[in-house]
Amino acid sequence: MPEIENANKHNRLQKLRAFCHAAQTGSISRAAERLFLSQPSVSLLIKALEVDLGLVLFDRHGPRIQLTTAGETLLATALPLVEGMDHLPDILAARLGEVESGSLSVAAGESTILYLLADFIKRFNDAYPKIKVQIHNVTGRDGLAMVRAGDVDFAVGSMTEIPEDIAYSPVFRYDPMLITPLNHPLAEKKHLCLEDISPYGLILPPRHLSTWRIVDLVFQQNAVPYHVVLEAGGWEVVKKFVELGLGISIVTSICLTGKEKLAAKPLNQYFPQRNYGVVMLRNKFITPQAAHFLELMDSGFQRKYQHNNNHPHQAAKANAKTPGQIGDLMGHDKSLP
Repeated sequence: MPEIENANKHNRLQKLRAFCHAAQTGSISRAAERLFLSQPSVSLLIKALEVDLGLVLFDRHGPRIQLTTAGETLLATALPLVEGMDHLPDILAARLGEVESGSLSVAAGESTILYLLADFIKRFNDAYPKIKVQIHNVTGRDGLAMVRAGDVDFAVGSMTEIPEDIAYSPVFRYDPMLITPLNHPLAEKKHLCLEDISPYGLILPPRHLSTWRIVDLVFQQNAVPYHVVLEAGGWEVVKKFVELGLGISIVTSICLTGKEKLAAKPLNQYFPQRNYGVVMLRNKFITPQAAHFLELMDSGFQRKYQHNNNHPHQAAKANAKTPGQIGDLMGHDKSLP
């Protein structure tokens, strides 16, 4: 076809760039919008790449496209190369010790932003005031979609099940805690068991979220009854209602600052600790701006990321806390604990 022959005249990088954007977005039209090209131009570039490599890269179902096995392999190989070329000026500046501008985009849930990221964002901004930072307050599902689409450099949150295409690098670990009013009968009790908690009403986030499901699972596995007196969204709201004496709650220590008028007791003997870490596509190119932020969060991040890229199943196994544990990316939905 003459059109494909003409498209083949484009350099391979341009064809790979069109392929990567189409693969990330799952859409030729969205890839065209990103590249400021027409949809037919992007289609021709991808067809030319398939001819060039002698491979079928997409299964096409009308407007929907899906990567073939060959396409998945090419994406894992080509994406770091394409992103590296697109960030070549930043890479050169980093090698010269001059990374002072550019951008950084991060996705996280509201609780993660408030309790974990805020301090790092402040420190990063103080060190690199000319780097534009975008923080996307999103649900876990939306955050994972942004990671896969290349809309953010990385996400930060909690994962218990790790998809094949994702590298998850745990950085922080938090304990499960029972919180009560200061004058509550359980506040002074040294050794707590589920039977002690059972008579008192719990304040939990909405039941479709992971916290409720984990609490329900643990009580059921131990054959201990419990009851919920109030559903409340957001850890700050939950803590306020507990302070007011409307009930008690089971939270993750990430939300406790020590300034609350609450008694807090660890429940590690029943509930798993929760990891929070960095969520990225496997083999993703890390921009110099992202590298600086990640090293600020964890000086050993690069080593962990490389290990999790090479051993994804080991990483998943290491993060599975209890049999049957249910968890969501970033822990919870937007604005919920």
